[in-house]
This record gives sequence, C-alpha cells and structure tokens, in this order.
Amino acid sequence: MKLFELTKFLMNLKSTTGEEKEISQFLFDYIRKIGFDLQLQEVTEGRFNIFAQIGRAKVVLSTHMDTVYPFIPPSEDDEYIYGRGACDAKGIIATQIKAGEKLIKNGYKDFGLLFVVGEEGISDGASKANHLKNDCRFLINGEPTGNKMAVGSKGSLRIQLQTEGKAAHSAYPEEGESAILKMLDILQDFQNIKFPGHEILGKTTFNIGTISGGTQANVIPDAAVSQLMFRVVTSIRDMKKRIQTIVRDRAEIQYISVCEPILLGTIKGYKSMIASFTTDIPYLSNWGKPFLVGPGSILDAHTLNERIKKSELKRAVTIYSNIVKQLLKDHK
Repeated sequence: MKLFELTKFLMNLKSTTGEEKEISQFLFDYIRKIGFDLQLQEVTEGRFNIFAQIGRAKVVLSTHMDTVYPFIPPSEDDEYIYGRGACDAKGIIATQIKAGEKLIKNGYKDFGLLFVVGEEGISDGASKANHLKNDCRFLINGEPTGNKMAVGSKGSLRIQLQTEGKAAHSAYPEEGESAILKMLDILQDFQNIKFPGHEILGKTTFNIGTISGGTQANVIPDAAVSQLMFRVVTSIRDMKKRIQTIVRDRAEIQYISVCEPILLGTIKGYKSMIASFTTDIPYLSNWGKPFLVGPGSILDAHTLNERIKKSELKRAVTIYSNIVKQLLKDHK
C-alpha cells in the first residue's frame, strides 16, 4: 500500500486502548512481508507489542498502536486526512513503515521498528517492551511535533485528593463539616502557588480535572474527591514534596500516575520544540538515547477533528529515513 492508503487502512482498524489485537495482527503480517525479522511480545491477553529489525537494530523507530475513544472513521480532502489516529499515531506508524521500506531498498540494515500498545493508558506496552532484549543505541519515538525535533518533554503527575467532613442538615450547618469547602480551600491554595520552571522545559502547569462530592443540596457533604494533573519540569520527588506542603493534613493524597520530565537528543538542521505532553520514552530507558519527532499537531490529537496534513506525512518519511541514516553513521 502507498502512504496515504496505509494510513487510512490503519485508521479503519478500531484500536482504542485495550483493543489493539486487530491492528497488531495486521502490522505483524504486513511488516513481515517487507522483509523484517519480527518478534511479538504479549502485554496482556490478546494485546501484543511488535519488534521488527533488519540485522541487529542499533536504531529503532517507535510509536504506539492504540488510540483514544471514540473511533472516528477516516476521510480526506486534497490537503488533509481526518479521523481518529490520523496524527496520534497511525499516520506516524505508516510513515515509519514507509521509511523502513525506503531504507531496505537502499541497502541499509541494523535498524528496526517498535510498535507498542497502551500509550494512551498507563504505557503498559512500553513498560513491557523495556524488557525485550535489544542492541539498540538510539530510539526515535514518533508523536505529533509538527515534524520538529523535541529538545525535551515535560513529565506528568496525576493525583487524587480526598477530604472528609461530617454530614448534617443544611439548615443547621454548624452541626456538620463540609468536605467540599475543605476541598475548595485546598484547590485555591494550589491556584495561588507559583511552581518552579526550567530553563529549557519552561513552566510547570496543572489542571483541576475533576471534582465531586456530596449527595444532595440540602445535606452538608461528608466527602469530596478531586483529581489534578501536573505537567512537571522538575523532578517528581520535588513536586511531591511541594504538594504535601500545600495539602498538609487537610486531605488524603493518592498518586495515580507519575512520569519524569526528560531532555532529548537533537540533530543539527532540524527545527526544535518543547513537548508539553508525555510519551512512552521514559518507559523505554533500555532502548538507547531518545529522540522525539513526528508529523501532525498535538493540538489536533484527541479531538473530534483529528487530522494530519498529507504533505507532513510525506515529509516525515524523509525525516525518519534521514535520521536513521545519520544515527547509523554516528554509531559506526
């Protein structure tokens, strides 16, 4: 299949996180026919990572097979391909495969492809792939960066706060203790704190994602829960200390997910950017020096209007193949 045809075919395969079986089976058969030696790695029942290599891979192109919900079938016009996975990350899979075909045709070897499941969830695919035996020295991860090379990626920290109060009739508030008011006080304190920045990665940001509590309007609420997401530019350890200082003993803190910020490899001649989003890279520490680059805009990812420019897809094939050539040369 040609590049756009392959992109749309992959997009037509429903593969929301946890349901990647069909796409992994297709990619296994498709990539094997190109000439790669393949290895399937089961992550959970029916869900597989794919590691393909020509020779003994020193450079690996990698991205994820899963998408967010809901499934949106592909459509196109002269400039864009639209639909779920267009830029995050089925278009990227297609460009990496086509880059691999181009490299094989030109006689290159000792490179590979790594496609994993679960990136949109808890990165369980990447965590499992980190145990695969490999000789990789350079990992080129694909996420939508506008074909710019990311110099760094912010980390993430998701927490849940839970406050406790005392239920009472709302006509007699002095008889109760509102868990929601406690939560609002804590959240206001977070709003008033200036979190640390980084000279390369920029500002720490956070979002109050959810807040819930109480049973009905005429009852003083005895419990409240809120989830917050931080985009971290310092260490997770430092952020946890700051969070504990803010919350003190006013709420129970649960750390749901953590991902350290990371500085990335760069190559001269490519435009650069900072990735405020997180990727699988921190979970693939055994795959060599990491790079991050890919077609599409992160602002289109996860939206109902997800799309990718056809010209960016074409450009990405050239970018990926050129980076592999450069890194193979550097390795030698």
